[in-house]
Amino acid sequence: MNPNPVAFKIGNIPIRWYGLLIASAILIGIYLATREVEREGIDLDQFFNVLLAAIPGGLIGSRLFYVIFRWDYYSLHPLETVMIWEGGLAIHGAIIGGLLVGYIMTRYYGLPFVKLTDIVAPSFILGQAIGRWGNFFNQEAYGYPTDLPWAMYIAGAYRHPTFLYEFLWNIFIFLLLLWLRRRKDLCTGDIFLTYIGGYSLGRFFIEGFRTDSLMFGPYRTAQLVSAATIIAVILYRFYWQPRHWPKGPRSEND
Repeated sequence: MNPNPVAFKIGNIPIRWYGLLIASAILIGIYLATREVEREGIDLDQFFNVLLAAIPGGLIGSRLFYVIFRWDYYSLHPLETVMIWEGGLAIHGAIIGGLLVGYIMTRYYGLPFVKLTDIVAPSFILGQAIGRWGNFFNQEAYGYPTDLPWAMYIAGAYRHPTFLYEFLWNIFIFLLLLWLRRRKDLCTGDIFLTYIGGYSLGRFFIEGFRTDSLMFGPYRTAQLVSAATIIAVILYRFYWQPRHWPKGPRSEND
């Protein structure tokens, strides 16, 4: 299987599937989050202002994360550090960058940061699911050779389609978050905690099949970050949160 990474051309300018899918993921995510923001009665103009800062923050963070852990290559090819259309966006960096900028902006506008993380969590994970098909068209983020019946022919061998594994896992988490959103017995922040904990759990195991992992010494960076995230979620949810959030439905815990 050898898909063309270029969807079409405008004159001599190639428009790549990777960029189209990332843009589509952002637009769909904004639409989903906007509906929930309106339902919660949060100022929509202020929310859009937060997004206008947080989305670039997430893109910059995702690229920086990737470049830092591939510095052995990019130090020799510095001009390629900005070529995000070629691939090379790390979701952990996107989450960190987007949350950091989003926190600053919500503090500025006086918006409930934790509640907003619950609102955008389904958009995040759905965007990640859509983005994995950009990896398919770029023929990246694939796994080791295997003879399993669902193996895909990539880079000269039948391999684990790890981008497909993650797509399916992310869709499962997305549906789980939509179900949790209907419940009223959760604390503010539980939906976001489920998102980052659930995603990290799947990513930890899927990463073990990949051939192109970012490395931190002898360890896979994504597995280290995922393990640390899972531990942090457990400590926060079962130790810190019960001591700092009052009991009651989410609508009272802003």
